[in-house]
Amino acid sequence: MHTLADGLRLSMNWLDNLILVIYFAVVLGIAFAAKRSVNNSLDFFLSGRSLPAWVTGLAFVSANLGATEILGMAANGAQYGAYTVHWYLIGAIPAMVFLGLVMMPFYYNSKVRSVPEFLLLRFSRSSHLLSAVIFAVASVLIAGVNLYALAIVLRALLGWPLPLSIVVAGVFVLAYIVIGGLSSAIYNEVLQFFVIVAALVPLTVLGLVRVGGVDGFVDKVVAGPGADFLTAWGGTGFGQDNPLGANWLTITLGLGFAVSFGYWTTNFAEVQRSLSARNLSAARRTPLIAAFPKMFIPLIVVLPGIIALLVEPTIGQAGSGYDYNDAIPLLMRDLLPSGVLGLAVTGLMASFMAGMAANVSSFNTVFTTDIWQAYIRPRMPDAHYLRVGRVITAVGVLVGMGTAFIAASFSNIMNYMQTLFSFFNVPLFATFILALFWKRMTAKAGFWGLLLGTLAPISFYLAYKGGFVPISTDQGANMISSIIAFAVDVAVSVPIALATAPKTDAELEGLVYSRAVARGAGEAAPGDGAWYRRPALLGWSAMVLAALCYVPFSL
Repeated sequence: MHTLADGLRLSMNWLDNLILVIYFAVVLGIAFAAKRSVNNSLDFFLSGRSLPAWVTGLAFVSANLGATEILGMAANGAQYGAYTVHWYLIGAIPAMVFLGLVMMPFYYNSKVRSVPEFLLLRFSRSSHLLSAVIFAVASVLIAGVNLYALAIVLRALLGWPLPLSIVVAGVFVLAYIVIGGLSSAIYNEVLQFFVIVAALVPLTVLGLVRVGGVDGFVDKVVAGPGADFLTAWGGTGFGQDNPLGANWLTITLGLGFAVSFGYWTTNFAEVQRSLSARNLSAARRTPLIAAFPKMFIPLIVVLPGIIALLVEPTIGQAGSGYDYNDAIPLLMRDLLPSGVLGLAVTGLMASFMAGMAANVSSFNTVFTTDIWQAYIRPRMPDAHYLRVGRVITAVGVLVGMGTAFIAASFSNIMNYMQTLFSFFNVPLFATFILALFWKRMTAKAGFWGLLLGTLAPISFYLAYKGGFVPISTDQGANMISSIIAFAVDVAVSVPIALATAPKTDAELEGLVYSRAVARGAGEAAPGDGAWYRRPALLGWSAMVLAALCYVPFSL
């Protein structure tokens, strides 16, 4: 089991602790304030579909700023260098734009409460139940990652054993979700976004000062890990070596298409934020607004990871005492003065709670609406489902406590996260694409494609871990695994669809892509017609800006 190195115990004084206590008090205050607006299950699971786009947009990006982003991407920075920017530019922005411009009209206008519920309308109960179970399992596994990351920070702060830290961290997150539902989670995510940024900017600045500024940083990287550590595409030709262990094709198809679109368009922890928006225009703008801050996050996450490697060159090596996951805490220990240290620790706590809350709130929605209400206790009063939602939130946190110990076995938690995405999100995306753009796609094809598309990457990963597949890195294996998941899903679905009867055009109304549905504006709110709120303008501007952000890493 991997935990933070004992030498990373942080020295917190009264000012640092005061900042942390104030933050926790504000978080619970927001939860109690949000509780007043929770009158029914729709309020609890989707905030009554009443939130403005700027709130849901910031919550959208904040929900992703959990352990995967802070500890995980910093660990990736220390292990793979500037190759990590692929996870932001090609591995996030195009898929977020696709979600906003193409997929949200179908999610929002169909009035579904979850992603699996869309498959119920498009296919059948069997596909719906399978996708709901897959998503529930994935949610608690990912929640465990964030809970583990939060727990190891508590261990560094207080010296508590990891099991105790996991329990304490889980109970606190459980409290503010049960009290205020999704509204509490979303408004706390908005607060957490600003706290995270305020915490990590000083860490980046002081880290650059420590290594001699930008010029000193470049010189030390070139002299140490090598010049390719500062490029995104260097050494990615076929047969070439690079720290990532992947070539340009696996990066483009595996990460840029399969993993990216699978995660951002079907992961309900993200889509749920868009579904809570007050109208379709706000729902479409949610991921588009989030795309702009998303592309600049590497400056405060990946860059510190590389700096940590320069400060402690043995990080991640056997016998060094430091895992790649230790990159951010290591810099915090060495660089931050009192007060700023408290803010940075608060930012870390905020990021892990945001990530866990996103997955737990989506888990309780999917379990309650897609499993309990649909198959176990249908046609019950709404108050019953509200109670079940609160109870299952506690169950999700308890299961997350258990899965946190799985995450503890990985020295780079981003490797673990990408493995989960290739298992669960990629085949679901393949099924969705066929369902959305091909009228001939049938319920049986959807079920078997999703099932075998999930089993295929799991089998490949086991073969890789067993030494039967010669790939140099976990991330390289994950990219190939994602391509296999997508290809198997499509290869299974297409012939079955051609051999079975599809639904009629009337049954597919509003569930299959057409220009009319995709361009429908829905109910308009004051100001929605302003030019700067047009989804197409926001989306294409994000794409152009993301392409320009590649320039410094491509020279």
